[in-house]
Amino acid sequence: MTATAAERRKGVALMIAAGVCWSTGGILVRSSDLRDPWEIVFWRSVFMVLFVAAVLAIQNRGRVFEKVIQSGWPGVWSGLALSATFFFFILSVTQTTVANTLVLMSTGPFFAALAGRIFLGEHVPARTWIAIAVALCGVVLMFADSFGSGQVAGNLLALGVPIAFAANVVLLRRYHASVDLVPSVLIAGVFAIVISAPLAWPFTPTIRDLVVLGVMGVAQVGAGCVLMTMASRYLTAGEIGLLGLLETILGPIWVWLGIGERPAPLGLAGGAIVLGALVANAAAGQRSRTAVGATVA
Repeated sequence: MTATAAERRKGVALMIAAGVCWSTGGILVRSSDLRDPWEIVFWRSVFMVLFVAAVLAIQNRGRVFEKVIQSGWPGVWSGLALSATFFFFILSVTQTTVANTLVLMSTGPFFAALAGRIFLGEHVPARTWIAIAVALCGVVLMFADSFGSGQVAGNLLALGVPIAFAANVVLLRRYHASVDLVPSVLIAGVFAIVISAPLAWPFTPTIRDLVVLGVMGVAQVGAGCVLMTMASRYLTAGEIGLLGLLETILGPIWVWLGIGERPAPLGLAGGAIVLGALVANAAAGQRSRTAVGATVA
C-alpha cells in the first residue's frame, strides 16, 4: 500500500516524536540510583506494559486481551524482536563503552533499508542511501574520541540491536496493513519482564527510582515504541531507520542540558551532520513527490 503525501507527513511526525521519546533514556538512567541493568529493564518494562495496556483499553473499550490475541504470530514475533533490542542494549553497555554501543546501533538504517529491500521489495531511493551514509559518518564523528576502547563481545552484542530493530521494522511493515501490531509492544514488555525478573531479584528501588523508571516505561519506551508502530503504516523501513537516528543525536543534548555534561566539539559537529542529512533527505523526498504530482496533474 502506497502512502499519500499527507500520510507520509504524518508518519514522519510520528517517527520524529518516537525518536525524541527514545532519546531521553540516557538522562533518565542517570537520574536513577539503580545500577543493576536487569532491574532497570524489569521496572521499565512493568511500567511500559501498564501504559500500553491502558492505551489499548482506551482504544478498544477494554478489549486488551482480545487485541493481543488478534495480533497473532506476527505480534509474537514482533514482540520478540523488540524485546531483543532491550537486552542486546543492556548486555552491550555492560561489556563495552556507551560510545561504541551507540555508534554500532546507528547502523540500524542500513540494516532496516537492506531488510526492507530483500524481504519486502521496498525501493530505497539513492538519496536515502546517501543520507544514511552521511548520517552514519556524522554519528561516528560524534563519538570519535572514545570509539574503539570497548571489548569485542560488547561490540558484537551492540550489533544485535540494529539487527533486531530491522527485523521488527520488517514485521511491522509486512503485517501492519492487515493486523494491528500495537499489542506487540505489550508482548515485548511481557517477554522482558519474564526474562529479567529472576536476574533482577532482589528488587531494591526507592520511591524516587520508581518515579524515574515510571517515566522511562511510559514516555521513553512505551510511547516511543507505540509511535514507531503507528509510523510504520506510512514509511518505508529505510525511512524509519533513518529517522530513528534522532535518538542518537538528541540523547547527549538532554544529558548536557540536564546535568551539564557538555558534548565535545566533534560531537556537536557530528550531530549537525546527522540532522542535516535527515532534513536534506526529507526535503528531497518532498520535492520528488511534488514533481510527480505536478507531472500527473
